Amino acid sequence: MCMVLKGCLAYPNFHSLQKMVKDGALEELQKCFGARMEFGTAGLRAAMGPGVSCMNDLTIIQTTQGFCAYLEKSFPDLKERGVVIGFDARAHPASGGCSKRFATLAATVMISRGVPVYLFHDITPTPFVPFAVSHLSLCAGIMVTASHNPKQDNGYKVYWENGAQIIPPHDCGIASAISENLEPWPQSWDENLALNSLLLKDPYEDMCREYFKAVQQHCFHRDLNKSSEVKFVHTSVHGVGHTFVQSVFKAFDLCPPFAVVEQKDPDPEFPTVKYPNPEEGEGVLTLSFALAEKEGATVVLANDPDADRLAVAEKQKSGQWRVFSGNELGALLGWWLFRCWKERHPEPAALKDVYMLASTVSSKILRAIALKEGFHFEETLTGFKWMGNRAKQLLDQGKTMLFAFEEAIGYMCCPAVLDKDGVSAAAITAELTSYLVTQGTTLTQKLNAIFDEYGYHISKNSYFICHDQDIIQQLFERLRNYIGKDTYPKECGEFAVSAVRDLTTGYDSSQPDKKATLPTSRSSQMITFTFSNGGVATMRTSGTEPKIKYYTELCAAPGNSDVKQLKAELDNLVDAIVQYFFEPEKNKLKPRPE
Repeated sequence: MCMVLKGCLAYPNFHSLQKMVKDGALEELQKCFGARMEFGTAGLRAAMGPGVSCMNDLTIIQTTQGFCAYLEKSFPDLKERGVVIGFDARAHPASGGCSKRFATLAATVMISRGVPVYLFHDITPTPFVPFAVSHLSLCAGIMVTASHNPKQDNGYKVYWENGAQIIPPHDCGIASAISENLEPWPQSWDENLALNSLLLKDPYEDMCREYFKAVQQHCFHRDLNKSSEVKFVHTSVHGVGHTFVQSVFKAFDLCPPFAVVEQKDPDPEFPTVKYPNPEEGEGVLTLSFALAEKEGATVVLANDPDADRLAVAEKQKSGQWRVFSGNELGALLGWWLFRCWKERHPEPAALKDVYMLASTVSSKILRAIALKEGFHFEETLTGFKWMGNRAKQLLDQGKTMLFAFEEAIGYMCCPAVLDKDGVSAAAITAELTSYLVTQGTTLTQKLNAIFDEYGYHISKNSYFICHDQDIIQQLFERLRNYIGKDTYPKECGEFAVSAVRDLTTGYDSSQPDKKATLPTSRSSQMITFTFSNGGVATMRTSGTEPKIKYYTELCAAPGNSDVKQLKAELDNLVDAIVQYFFEPEKNKLKPRPE
């Protein structure tokens, strides 16, 4: 504890800590010092504040020391190759924490050990860090961001030398190294050491130039873009995306989008939105819709604060706005990228090396397209860490990695970035829209045409909020012992269960040996139910938020276009899952805020 308090003295958190002690705020002190943040595959994400449970100068130093020690063991050439560090615009005046300071401290730790550091001098989208790792052949990357979390949070995201987020066993190895390096090294606080070191380089200009050069390879209709009269509105939701989306439109020869003035500049207070997450839908897009109406724009593009996600909305003939789900935009982008690739590679033999990926909780629409068109489709575990690593394996085998997506509005359209990227996705969506207009159609109409051709895939996803880990554990254990020990539900209300896959325990009733083929992890909860009516539902915990999420989809064969009936059946299935599996009243679960 002495070492922790010593660290607290070195940053502005000490004053808030003094006040807690003076006020006898034992509950707050327990929250701050009760348990150390756990480092996982998502790195760290927590509130900024004092103590080992929070993001602050000391915990950043400790984390980076552990990461550095792990890298030293893993890479004999670490001091030749180095690491890259980026940061978003988050700041928390009450505790003195901010992303830029955390990034500078991380750089200081690395440089104190003789490790070259490529530190972006200014805010940058998250995808620029994995791009830099790959482009510069570095050992690792660090991005200081909490993405779309509430304003008081921050995070520490880690990439490996392959340009993808870390997966096991690196998470456990880094966590162990952190616990072995808690005492700050002699020069870890000395920011001047880093700022004046020859080991410090600024990759900002070079990476911007090279990134836009790389994504231009996915611009297929430059002449059409130059003459397009489609108007777009873009919001960065007070994050980092504005400058970069304006630049990527220029790289595609697209007319720049109208920027939502109130939201275009970084502001860590996120003053115009309740949640800085465009995945939440219309509430975040109110100002965008107003600007679109004023300027006559028909499509809205919205990035989350670190610009790795993209939400899209289109004005309908009725005058209403349709916000596409992540699954719907995944269908549109997957169709578009395959179509553009096929135009350039008409020979059937080329298909054998073409791949698309999606997470297991995302829509199966890419599987349906792949079955008909002849390319390969694979599912991975939830999260781009799995898709990025699998994509790298395929690229190393000489395969063509066309597209990957997850339902949480994350898209990998360009394999130069082995992670979700909302910047390139914005330009590619704009080009797709412009092309469709020349064909006399819209995004909505094209989506319906895709479903007509490959089968309707109707999805409904949401979540419950639960801060009590014991309740979460009991909820999932009940499903595993539903009608006796080690027995799963055979029905959910009127819906018969035909298969169960539990990626926490490794059980899969559909496999001959009853063992799941996807990797399993006891550190998180995840059960998938397949129903006799063709429905699929997955329940899982979030790795970064106090949520129990559910993902449901009803897949129909091509030709079954009774969308109203399909939606009604899916609504009934979701109601049954909530009633019988979640039991929200009994478990005191809070529904997703409207």
